[in-house]
Amino acid sequence: MLGLAVFAQLSSSIVVNGMAFLIPQLRQQWNLDLVQSGVLVAMPLAGTMLTLVAWGAVLDRIGERLSLAVALAASTVCLIAAAFSESPVLLGGFLFLAGAATGCTNSAGGRVVVGWFPAQQRGLAMGIRQMAQPLGVALASLLLPAVADGFRIQGALGAVAIIAAAATVSCWLGVQNPARRARRAEPSSENPYLGSNFLVRIHLVSAILVIPQFTIWTFSLLWLMNDRQLPAALAGGVIALAQFAGALGRIAVGIWSDRLGSRVLPLRLVSLAAAAALLLLALTDWLNSPWSIALLVVASVITVADNGLAFTSVAEISGPYWSGRALGIQNTGQYLVSAVVPPAIGGLIGLLSFPATFAIVALAPLAATPLVPSRVVEQKASQAAA
Repeated sequence: MLGLAVFAQLSSSIVVNGMAFLIPQLRQQWNLDLVQSGVLVAMPLAGTMLTLVAWGAVLDRIGERLSLAVALAASTVCLIAAAFSESPVLLGGFLFLAGAATGCTNSAGGRVVVGWFPAQQRGLAMGIRQMAQPLGVALASLLLPAVADGFRIQGALGAVAIIAAAATVSCWLGVQNPARRARRAEPSSENPYLGSNFLVRIHLVSAILVIPQFTIWTFSLLWLMNDRQLPAALAGGVIALAQFAGALGRIAVGIWSDRLGSRVLPLRLVSLAAAAALLLLALTDWLNSPWSIALLVVASVITVADNGLAFTSVAEISGPYWSGRALGIQNTGQYLVSAVVPPAIGGLIGLLSFPATFAIVALAPLAATPLVPSRVVEQKASQAAA
């Protein structure tokens, strides 16, 4: 069950994040500037963002198996249509629809973990499930530029469609909906947003922490090739290494949170570490130090470590009849920010420089840290959800 959740999320990650690794081909094939390319990168993110809460409501009603199969099948069709697009406008439209369809996997995978694993194992299980996102990015960084070099952007999109089709069949054949406890006498009493601001604060923290994560994900290849002068193959290898390390990092912080019995304490420390890593990256890049490449890898690992912690916390506190919608709200905030990051940060890089942009982005995790709820607030929210 966990493996299927990982596969579904991995395919979604490639759909949503893969276009960032086709920026050089987009600029060459259609003569786009960096901001225009950033808009195309943002289209699947925007599509996902606008449907997350709706998918969450569908999941709360009909469960994971049917929702995942329909969503991934629709994404496959949209990707095939995108591969046959003859203009950037059509490409952007079909990428938007593919992202909208694949948004189901975000909440569905979280519900599978919380439904099938006990509390003392959820941090580890969610860390494994959440590693699908950086693994998807790593696979995209290795696969898509190479395919696009030989078969243009259309070939790269066809490869993504094949992966989505395989995930569709796997989920339809293998996913089982977890059992749910009986509903309370007053369904309104199950609303986790009443009487506590815990979930709202987690949503805000997670949305802010997307800024450094997507800055690194979107522009690392361009930075390595243009600023550090690495060849494309070596730059892709560095990114893949960073993403694999990030996947392992998510598992490590998940285990850590299980042993602490808290998701918020590790979340606060990860936020502070992300700020420090970005500031060091900015400094070493400004000094033209070769250590900046190593710090890019470190920053990449740290900036993805918060996702599993926050996701597990939201799923646990919201309960089985609200987790779909709560996780949808969680992801909507993240994707809203992630859709804005590529064009906004692309413009900032063009206006200033990479070092200055890294330093400015470091302010985001500094701002998020005091918003993380305390351990006492977490315990009260857990008791109310029991």
